Amino acid sequence: MKISIVIPALNEENYLQKLLQSIKQQTFKDYEVIVADAGSTDNTVNIARRYGAKVVKGGMPAIGRNRGAEAAKGDFIFFIDSDVKLPKRFLEKAYNEVQERYLELATCEFRPLSNLLIDKVMHDFANMYIKLSQFSNQHAGGFCIIVTKRLFERVKGFDESIKLAEDHEFIKRASKYRPLRVLNSTEIKMSVRRLDKEGRLKLIKKYMHSELYRLFKGELKEDVIEYEFGNFDKKQESKLEKNLIKIEKQLIKMNKNYKRFTKKYFKSGKLTVNLKKNLDRFRNQFNSMGDSFIDSIIKGEYRKNLKSKTIKYLKKGNRK
Repeated sequence: MKISIVIPALNEENYLQKLLQSIKQQTFKDYEVIVADAGSTDNTVNIARRYGAKVVKGGMPAIGRNRGAEAAKGDFIFFIDSDVKLPKRFLEKAYNEVQERYLELATCEFRPLSNLLIDKVMHDFANMYIKLSQFSNQHAGGFCIIVTKRLFERVKGFDESIKLAEDHEFIKRASKYRPLRVLNSTEIKMSVRRLDKEGRLKLIKKYMHSELYRLFKGELKEDVIEYEFGNFDKKQESKLEKNLIKIEKQLIKMNKNYKRFTKKYFKSGKLTVNLKKNLDRFRNQFNSMGDSFIDSIIKGEYRKNLKSKTIKYLKKGNRK
């Protein structure tokens, strides 16, 4: 068995079927599907079994992923969320690329299942952040983590005591042994249900909140995050949306330059002086684009209590 696809799920009848249907249509066939169910009360388990998936007892995402991995027989484990859809050749392209590049830890870019411009810009911004983080403070979301089973077992899986951002913590530990790389050949489509449910700005605040907590206090092992953020009025929402629209063209241009950079980097296999200068320039450009974005989110008394160097660390995605 080459690939084990592990999907943590809880009451996902509205999304799981679409994902499993996209998996069924894959050109690559040497895989198994494992759904780690956290006690669904809807039709999730029946849908999983109808599509031939193995169902195991799950829990919170870290628990579900670990239980799924324990049942996995594949050389590679593909962790994906239940609200994504895979292009028809996703498994084929992903597997071929990790083999060709000798990768043991990878992720991919993600595109929104939405026609809203703000959703596209937000996802483009997040993708660029993940791509730049390949070279320091590596990040990847649980919606797409590809890892060899031997590396997963070596780092002893996900930390089940962590309440939020357990995927980032897993990548942090695993990347000490093998570097995280972003796939060039394929991507996934992601639902925007979290954006619709929590609101775009509220969800951004939540993720920012998580990063700040990890920056200052470590991993999130408590249910309550202590820092507070200000509320947003319609004028601030409008301003943020305009800022996001403004940087879209910059991100498109930056992405083209990034592709040229990575082509040279992965060809040489090392970060030369010139390539390092290019990488630093990319980071500076990205930080500049994020300035107004950060300033729109971190404000009020909370912002006043942050030292300038802390803001710089946050913008760069670094940790103390």
